[in-house]
Amino acid sequence: MKLTEPKIDLKQLNALALAYMGDTVLDTYVRYRLIASGKVRPNELHKKATSYVSAKAQAIVINRLLSTDFLSREEIDVVMRGRNAKPGNVRKSTDLQTYRQSTAFEALLGYLYLLNEYERLDCVIEKTFKILEEEGGSVKNGK
Repeated sequence: MKLTEPKIDLKQLNALALAYMGDTVLDTYVRYRLIASGKVRPNELHKKATSYVSAKAQAIVINRLLSTDFLSREEIDVVMRGRNAKPGNVRKSTDLQTYRQSTAFEALLGYLYLLNEYERLDCVIEKTFKILEEEGGSVKNGK
């Protein structure tokens, strides 16, 4: 949902701003998927959602996407901008490399959302769920 038109060129947006939007986009997709699957207990929702939105999970996804021909050249460029962005701070729960990879993934999602590329965004999110579900317990257990 967008209530106003952007006043800036979204293709030139700072990678960290793209990641800021992408974080929310992923969170919304994950929450919807969990609720639609019948999970409604808050503790269960939070625990399961974390396995999808953690920096470690996002790093797994972006590395897998980059190791295939799934992403377009333009999308790879956005990912690289996100990965190379200089974060102001890094959470204590993750290392810098994992944080940068997760920022790259979030930047891609934010980019697709802001440019109204909803079909492609759905494709990327669907692939994300598939990758993380294949990984299973390794994301949750930190392997």
